[in-house]
Amino acid sequence: MKNDLDLEKDIQDAFKWDPLLKTAKITVQSHDGLVSLSGVVQSYLIKLQAENITKSIVGVKAIIEHITVKTASVSEDTDEEVADQVLHHLKLNWLPLDCIDIKVENGHVTLDGHVKYNFQKEDAKKSVGNVKGVKIFTNNLKMVTETPVQLEKLSIEQALLRYSATYDQNIRVSADGNLVSLKGTVKSLYQKEEAEKIAWNGPGVLAVNNELLIE
Repeated sequence: MKNDLDLEKDIQDAFKWDPLLKTAKITVQSHDGLVSLSGVVQSYLIKLQAENITKSIVGVKAIIEHITVKTASVSEDTDEEVADQVLHHLKLNWLPLDCIDIKVENGHVTLDGHVKYNFQKEDAKKSVGNVKGVKIFTNNLKMVTETPVQLEKLSIEQALLRYSATYDQNIRVSADGNLVSLKGTVKSLYQKEEAEKIAWNGPGVLAVNNELLIE
């Protein structure tokens, strides 16, 4: 297991290697794999990138994020302009606009409503991340399906074996109604999140309880 100083250096080096983050002023602190990120960045997209890169570093078990978005422009985008751009990017990702409500207040974007698939909820987050002027994002989108189907535990287990991130890992799957539970151990936070994404893709999945531990 890496010591705290080595893990902090790995994350900072990864930030410097990334074109979007190499000039960002982000402080990294680690304690036994629990990583805290703090600082001020110029866009929500940079904030998302910092989170994603940190998750991919070996040795990271959890993240506490205190990054603040403060736009550098003198004349900030109005809430109406931000809302219009959020709507535009949601359209580009083919999201069901009739099921989603957009609220913007002082750069804080909130999405309410429902979608049928978890990837749509993730696409909504990426859409908001591409909008200049977003400072905070709250994703309240819920998962619903018109015709719930019974989960097949075996199909999720087989899916986990198809991908390099989750192949040959100690992952146990259980299903109850439309809830999938993942237990066992993996080697990184990245693998833990990839396992959850794979489980979400199972037909009929409306909730995933990810109890995987990082060795």
